[in-house]
Amino acid sequence: MNCEFVIKEEGHLTQSENGPEVMYKEIKTEGDDDIKSETFPAGDPLAFEDTKLEMDQREEQEDGIYIPIQCSQTGENDFTCESLNDVSNKSFTRKPSDYTHSNEKPYKCSVCNKSFTQKGSLKMHLYLHSNERPFRCPFCIKSFIQKSHLNEHLRLHNNERPFKCSFCNKSYTTKSYFNIHFRLHSNEKPYKCFVCSKSFTQKSHLNEHLRLHNNERPFRCSVCSKSFTQKSHLNEHLRLHSNEKPFKCSACNKSFTTKSYLNIHFRLHSKDKPYKCSISSKSFTKKSHLNLHLRSHNNEKPFKCSVCN
Repeated sequence: MNCEFVIKEEGHLTQSENGPEVMYKEIKTEGDDDIKSETFPAGDPLAFEDTKLEMDQREEQEDGIYIPIQCSQTGENDFTCESLNDVSNKSFTRKPSDYTHSNEKPYKCSVCNKSFTQKGSLKMHLYLHSNERPFRCPFCIKSFIQKSHLNEHLRLHNNERPFKCSFCNKSYTTKSYFNIHFRLHSNEKPYKCFVCSKSFTQKSHLNEHLRLHNNERPFRCSVCSKSFTQKSHLNEHLRLHSNEKPFKCSACNKSFTTKSYLNIHFRLHSKDKPYKCSISSKSFTKKSHLNLHLRSHNNEKPFKCSVCN
């Protein structure tokens, strides 16, 4: 049966007036009193450009309320998904992705041929090619592809850290940063190197590691031509040439080229020794010092005298 799906109410989703299937469309309104009614062809959830899934990715539009409306002809809320063979007579929320059971990706990037299931996802992807960052921070010069990324960035300015670790009470501005941190406690390393099977907590760390296997050092110093696997390492190296030491100790005013050097130094003041020997329980401020200590347990003496052996 041919039918059309009619959007009747602001912030709501409607059920088909003529058929058992339910499709969803987010209503875009200009104001509280401006209620639009739009009609779409049935049977293609991908035709709905402003679905809830897209809005989760884009976030420049506000979320609505998802309530199916009773069919005016049958008086029922029953609807059936052909792929799931699921029949329900309850009013509940479903995302369009629940009805997309195929791996069809009809929206293709004209630049790199990458395909997407949602038109909004393609639009977001195209920002990468155009280098367009429409969401600008009002406090600094940074700009972002997604509004959600801007909102996360704004927490830095507001010193807002809503995601707190239950083990160590460290807090983070984003859930993704929290998840990465939590892997230190859970010892989870989901990103494995296919060359040497070494595992990492972050995908970026795996990518950096793979450059070692490929002998790839894309970041080159313009002063001395030394090259690095990471841009951050190049930036740290450039401070040696400029004699820039932006990281200052609050206890003794000594300054350092990198934050990691400052952190190591600060342990002298805090007496923090995070690297503990599993054999003797002796602790150290640096991991390199722990590794040296472990050689005493292993009777490892790698440095040999060329004169007397």
